[in-house]
Amino acid sequence: MDRASVGEAGASKGRGAGVKEIEMKRERFGVSGSGISALVVAAVMVAAFDTTLFFMKTAEGRGLQSGQASGTSASDSQSAALQHDGSHDFDFLIGDWHAHVRRLPDRLVRSNNWIEYDGISNHHKIFDTNANLEEFNVTSTDKKLQIKAQTLRIYNPATHQWSIYGLELDKGNLETPPLVGQFYGNQGEFYNQQLWKGRVVEVRYIWRPVGANGAHMDQAFSPDGGKTWEVNWTCDLTK
Repeated sequence: MDRASVGEAGASKGRGAGVKEIEMKRERFGVSGSGISALVVAAVMVAAFDTTLFFMKTAEGRGLQSGQASGTSASDSQSAALQHDGSHDFDFLIGDWHAHVRRLPDRLVRSNNWIEYDGISNHHKIFDTNANLEEFNVTSTDKKLQIKAQTLRIYNPATHQWSIYGLELDKGNLETPPLVGQFYGNQGEFYNQQLWKGRVVEVRYIWRPVGANGAHMDQAFSPDGGKTWEVNWTCDLTK
């Protein structure tokens, strides 16, 4: 749902009668750490090194804007962001959850036709590190649509930032570039740019804990470089 797919690879018949499976090129969950090979993780680390420098400017810029709006100086916000050890920022998400998803399939056209889903969102650390893998599997309330995906999140201690990758384990695909960002207080913000129906859009994920037994994630697109945002995916997790 990390997170909630930006792009849709397509739809196919599901194993259940009348069920369509939508494979999302994105972040999601339930495979144990031993199910990911060391070779895949090594490839992710290389990709993260190549992409982080580009995206960290965007994420840091968001943090500075937030700090200025709250009365904190830009230098104070930047210093706090650089000094913060965010390696445990996603610890609140580790575990098995019930997921309720609202998805807007028609995006940036002022649509209000949302589809709702329920299912699982399971998050587990891998290889005794702070990296984590999400297994995501939800079905629409009318039982006609299914979304299955995985997400890999890895932390870079040098930049204090997370990279969020969509995976298609069945096809051996790793989606790049990742979304890159960090937590400011109890809210994580992650950004990249992707093509949506022939045009470049800015993509934003927001993650935050909700009390002791909940979490919320939403995905939004911006067609104007971050001036305005349209939320097209929300996911609420409960124990």
